[in-house]
Amino acid sequence: MMANLTSVDFVTVLSQTAAAYRGQGGIRPSAEILVNALLQAEKAAKGQRLTYPLESLLGKWQLCFATGTKKVRERGGIVLGKGLYVPKFIAIYISFNATWEQDSGRGEIANQVEFSPVLLKLTGPVQYLGKKNLLAFDFNQMLISLFGHIVYNRAIRSGKVQTEDFYKQPIAKLPFFAFFLVTENFIAARGRGGGLAFWIREI
Repeated sequence: MMANLTSVDFVTVLSQTAAAYRGQGGIRPSAEILVNALLQAEKAAKGQRLTYPLESLLGKWQLCFATGTKKVRERGGIVLGKGLYVPKFIAIYISFNATWEQDSGRGEIANQVEFSPVLLKLTGPVQYLGKKNLLAFDFNQMLISLFGHIVYNRAIRSGKVQTEDFYKQPIAKLPFFAFFLVTENFIAARGRGGGLAFWIREI
């Protein structure tokens, strides 16, 4: 089920965040306000049983904000940290590409960190469970570039064999993102460790 979320307050907060982070005007909401908006979005997605096709995630997205988690003994569990905006002098991108196998839910993920003049890029396979908006992934290739020149580009662990084995692994054993909000301009997810992440589409 897809739904129109434009009338919900959290969409306004997230839209303002994206515009401010891009330098298109406005003031960035505080970390607390943004975390609350993300939690509202997650609650709405669960309540409305929203699902998003893998195609809606394709493209390149810049990480704007993320929370950590911390263990709390007296509560016997894990709670969200306050969260931080990613500093502008560091650019962190995630991108997704689908394979040509129709409706396979398979594709490739790339996680790229740019801290001039260094670029670090990790790539690997993904498996997307559309009914749960769950994207499992693993990295098996690393590239490092310095001043625009590749200085390292090798497989991590067993390369191609690792990719083949990846699709045989149970989701519970893999890192994953559970996406609860996907729009043309931004996406949000909860990671396996419990933290929240908010990305904006690269323009």
